[in-house]
Amino acid sequence: MKALPPTALTGLVDLHCHSTASDGILSPAQLVSRAKSRGVSLLSLTDHDTVAGIPEAQTAAREAGITLLPGIEFSSRWGKQQVHLVGLGVDPESVALQHAIQKRDQLRAERGERIAARLEKRGFTGALDGARRLAGDGVLGRPHFARWLAEAGHVEDTARAFKRYLGAGKCGDVTVEWPQLEQTVAEIHSAGGMAVLAHPLKYGMTRTRLLRLMTEFHGAGGDAVELLSGRQNPVQTREVAQLMAKASAATDAPQALRCSVGSDFHQPDQPWRELGCAQLPADVEPVWNLWQTSANETAATRD
Repeated sequence: MKALPPTALTGLVDLHCHSTASDGILSPAQLVSRAKSRGVSLLSLTDHDTVAGIPEAQTAAREAGITLLPGIEFSSRWGKQQVHLVGLGVDPESVALQHAIQKRDQLRAERGERIAARLEKRGFTGALDGARRLAGDGVLGRPHFARWLAEAGHVEDTARAFKRYLGAGKCGDVTVEWPQLEQTVAEIHSAGGMAVLAHPLKYGMTRTRLLRLMTEFHGAGGDAVELLSGRQNPVQTREVAQLMAKASAATDAPQALRCSVGSDFHQPDQPWRELGCAQLPADVEPVWNLWQTSANETAATRD
C-alpha cells in the first residue's frame, strides 16, 4: 500500500463523504473543491456502494493539490441489523470490489421498486420515476425518494419525508438482505482497502450491544471505527473510544482498532456534517497510520 505524501496531513482530514455518484448533492469535482476551501488536505470519497465518482474526484484532487483516498461505503448486515462499513484506500479497478458492487446494485434496484410500490399504495403516483430522475447516474437510495416527495409537494422537506414515510418502521422502510459483516470486511480487504465501521452512534444501539458489534467487527478483521462522525458531543466521543479499547482487548487480533473520522457530508446546508468539521483528538491512534506502517514494512522488506 502506498505511503501518504507529506502534504496529506498538513490540513484537515475527512474520510467519509458523498457525491452525486450516490446520494450527495455535489458532483465529485465540486465536493473536492469544497473540501479544499474548507482546509481539507486528506479526503476520501465514500459513496454508497459505488466508486463511480472516484475518477472525477481524483482529477479534481490533483488539480487542487489535496490527497484523495479512493473509498466506498458498503451496506452490510450484522445479524438482522443494517450497518455500514467504509472501505478506505480500495482499488477501484479490483475485480472483487466490482463483484461486491454488482451484488448491491441488484439489491438496491429491488429495494427501490419495493419502496415505490409501497408509496404508490399511499397515493404517491410516479415515485419510482421521480426518484430515478433525481438519482441520475448515481446509486438509487431512500434520499432520492425523500427529495422527490418534497419536490412533488407531498411533504415540507426531506426530513419530514423520512419521519413520515421512509424512516425506521415506516412504509418505505424495506428490509434488504445485505451481505453479512464478515463478508463485507473480506470484500474490502480483497480490494486492498482498510475496513472501517461507520458512524457507530447512528445505529441506536445500547452501549452493551455496540460493544458486541465492535468486538465481532474487530474479530472479523475490521481495522478501524469512526470515532467521530460529524460534530459530536465530547462525552459520546470518549464513550466510543472506551468501547473501542474494550473491543480491541476482547479479541486476539494483532492490532487494536484504529480511529477514523469523517463528516458524512451529503449537502452544503448541514453544518453539523460539513466537510472537515470533525477532527481526531491528539491522543488516539489514527487509521492513516496503517498506511504509513504498511509502507514502512514494505520498504524494510525490500532493503
